Amino acid sequence: MTAHVTTPAAALASDLPGWVTLVRAPNPGPMTLDGTNTWVLRRPGERYGVLVDPGPADAGHLDRLAAHGPYSMILVTHGHPDHVEAVPAAAERFQAPVRGLTVDHQVQEPDRLGDGAVLEAAGLTVTVLATPGHTADSACFLVAGPDGRQVVLTGDTILGRGTTVVAWPDGDLGDYLASLRRLTAYDQVTALPGHGPALTDCAAAARFYLAHRQARLDQVRQVVARGVTEPAAVVAEVYATVDRALWPAAEWSVRAQLAYLRGPTDSAAGDRESTPGRTGLDRQ
Repeated sequence: MTAHVTTPAAALASDLPGWVTLVRAPNPGPMTLDGTNTWVLRRPGERYGVLVDPGPADAGHLDRLAAHGPYSMILVTHGHPDHVEAVPAAAERFQAPVRGLTVDHQVQEPDRLGDGAVLEAAGLTVTVLATPGHTADSACFLVAGPDGRQVVLTGDTILGRGTTVVAWPDGDLGDYLASLRRLTAYDQVTALPGHGPALTDCAAAARFYLAHRQARLDQVRQVVARGVTEPAAVVAEVYATVDRALWPAAEWSVRAQLAYLRGPTDSAAGDRESTPGRTGLDRQ
């Protein structure tokens, strides 16, 4: 039986580059862990920084972000409210363009980014990695500093503790598996997640997530083989030991798993062929 995961997927990072600052939003909870991580990036000596995921609409949090300004750019990893609710206020207050994969939350052409786009800002080089799955608009950002160090800002694709939901129907399990495989390329690169502590190795965390989701999907497959196909009923069996307050989120991922198991008409055909067992959900 696959255990419910609440621990980090890789070793914690104790030494972040000097050009990285964490400003955590005051919105802790079952789905946000200690709160949403807003990351500030700036090479020492640079006037303008880059703000990643302004977070919830909280006046105090915005004031704390202002103390680390000014900013030349606001990046968003995906469009969930706990990451972008403060975008309108932050964009107005800091007079900075908002950029990301999403077309929502003021990210409009020509500020909408494409996969592989390279940005030079705050004395740093930022490369956009499209990593759909948690949501359709999820992106990670690979950032290289002048000291030769790199980090990957992972949003909710990889968390600092536990695992994440596939937010069906916007999220897609096949896409998520492909995104995790993409992130296995970043061995020994620090992961800066949207929630929870930083991790030393993005690739190690991605491999852990892939194995966990494979095991979880196997559980769902076994339950379905017994004739249990309603999402709520699958959750009750597969997540029986998980806090019931998290079952609604678990059902998102179960629905994504069931769609994935039904085949290419419901999910990504390419991942059916390239992922032998196919994988599952979780995070709570």
